[in-house]
Amino acid sequence: MTAVTGGKRAGARQKRGFRPVLLFLALGITLCVVAWGYLVYAAIDFGSTARHDDDSAAWGYLAVAAVGAVACLFLGFMLVARFSRAMGLTHAPDPKPKRDPELPKGGKRAAR
Repeated sequence: MTAVTGGKRAGARQKRGFRPVLLFLALGITLCVVAWGYLVYAAIDFGSTARHDDDSAAWGYLAVAAVGAVACLFLGFMLVARFSRAMGLTHAPDPKPKRDPELPKGGKRAAR
């Protein structure tokens, strides 16, 4: 039988210092959100101009602004995912288990 000793068994906590990666990720997220907002505003303005003045160049600018806004939003979401992983809020998915090489490929029906 082992004796239970008093006291804390946890390891020493590491001091969390300044991490520049988090600063750069936060700045990138902010930049993406601001750029997305501007591009959405520009797309609305170009769309209004294209509809009222029947300007074909405005339709092109509308398309470019819309695609740019989608790209900024996508990049912002990717940076948010990296930021949450760097902060320790989320973790990487567990790896898939290795397939047994003895089993035939194709599942249950492949062995028939």
